[in-house]
Amino acid sequence: MEFAEAFRQAVQASGLTLERIRHRLGRRGLTVSVATLSHWQRGRSRPRSRAAVVILEEVLDVPPGTLTGPLDEAGPAPAPARGAGPSGAAPASPAAAGELWPDPRRYADLVGQLDRSGDHRLERLSVHDVYRLDADGPRWTLSVRAVLRAAGDDVDRVVCVHRTGPDVPAGDAPSEPAGPAEGTAELTAVRYCRPGRVRAGGGLMAFELVFDRVLAAGETAVIEYDLRPAGPDPGGPPDDYDRRFSRPVHDYVAIVQFGAGRLPARCYGFTADGPLAPRRRLGELWIGTSGSANIAVGAVRYGIVGVEWEWE
Repeated sequence: MEFAEAFRQAVQASGLTLERIRHRLGRRGLTVSVATLSHWQRGRSRPRSRAAVVILEEVLDVPPGTLTGPLDEAGPAPAPARGAGPSGAAPASPAAAGELWPDPRRYADLVGQLDRSGDHRLERLSVHDVYRLDADGPRWTLSVRAVLRAAGDDVDRVVCVHRTGPDVPAGDAPSEPAGPAEGTAELTAVRYCRPGRVRAGGGLMAFELVFDRVLAAGETAVIEYDLRPAGPDPGGPPDDYDRRFSRPVHDYVAIVQFGAGRLPARCYGFTADGPLAPRRRLGELWIGTSGSANIAVGAVRYGIVGVEWEWE
């Protein structure tokens, strides 16, 4: 077993977030960033110190050799190339959730600070989005309703990730946004659950939603929440909305409600394998007398599904 796989399994079994692991390592005198821990999980890098991995085994409460064994078999970690950036990192699996975003490292850093210990034991039965544009166009509100079913016991939350601003390529996003910035959003309503930790940056927003009860295997939870922009006026009307699926969903519906008196010339549904991949149009969508268009897709396994439109 490779170190990355052994580490992922140990983290999942512990139920700890990467932030908690970072904190516990710090208390033992070992400084490791959440981003570095995320890279270890994904196989983009591995520890250069065996002594540090011994401490990591203690923090994760796994038997000695669980992590040091795979590390010893792999041999010493190669020295980083001078000037190597994201393009110098080992490519992630095509189905890795981070590859749905233009900066996988930023994605990993955000969600790594949240508790995803039960995420792999949640089945997505349905997700319904309603994306509303105001009359002037630049501002929007997103309402989401999801039905989830536990595939194991003791599942108490789900982690949600949304694009709240333009896709920001790796290296172009500021490391720490100062105050409310363009592309930030806020949770304005939560129903049938309560909000946990929220992390945002680089046009992404990730947050925990804690269910109103702990689920046993086979039990379902319904969650609803609303998002809206929190930063400055973006300055122009958006021309698309999409959802990115790192896990399968049985049923997905998206409704785009255009502002009164401002309808696009054309509207299309589309799918894509990633943020930089070509979009495959699913055909033109009818905009009804209600000023809305919708797309319904069943059995989405992985990728991006969305709606795009052309203004006059």
